[in-house]
Amino acid sequence: MTDNQRALTEVQRQQAKLIWDYHQMHHQVRPVDAAIGLGSHDLGVPVYCAQLYRAGLFPTLVFTGGPNPTAPERFPRGEAVHFREHAMELGVPDKAILVEPKARNTGQNITFSREVLTAAGITVKTVLLVSMPYMERRSFATARKLWPEVKVICASEPLEFDDYLKSIGDEKLVTDQLVGDLQRVIEYPKLGFAIEQDVPEDVHAAYESLIRDGFTSRLINS
Repeated sequence: MTDNQRALTEVQRQQAKLIWDYHQMHHQVRPVDAAIGLGSHDLGVPVYCAQLYRAGLFPTLVFTGGPNPTAPERFPRGEAVHFREHAMELGVPDKAILVEPKARNTGQNITFSREVLTAAGITVKTVLLVSMPYMERRSFATARKLWPEVKVICASEPLEFDDYLKSIGDEKLVTDQLVGDLQRVIEYPKLGFAIEQDVPEDVHAAYESLIRDGFTSRLINS
């Protein structure tokens, strides 16, 4: 394991787990008018989308996302295109999938997906956002700001924190991402990108401690 992939101390692991739990909305998944699989580097998104489609929870699935900004080589034809192909391999029919291949951030994921659904003549009153586990809260806050008239439910592949760490294989990177997403939850409402979310004191303290420990590669200039 390189220094960039260093293992977490027990205290850091507890702090990261606290933030992980906060990022998840713990919504009850139920039938909706459409689902949106948010682009990312994680194939767990189309895998879980396919599982929920096969369970009959929605008739239409939008995959949204252009080239991944942090790992463009992973999905060279864009996140949405690769996610669609993966979902079809898992049994989702082509006719059930819409592709939005241009979005470069979560706000565009929401806005462009809404436009794609409207263009297809699909009326949406309830929508399921499927994302990486640590993106649920930011996705929710973004959708509530940009698409306030719909009921938003968030979901992600049901993995425990330790299992997710093992699946990624880089504890520092995952912790950097947890910290970076929490910064966006805190800062984006000030920029008009999302609704404000309450951040409990213990979560905020864990966030500040991890920043002091150097988990900063996914931070933005605020």
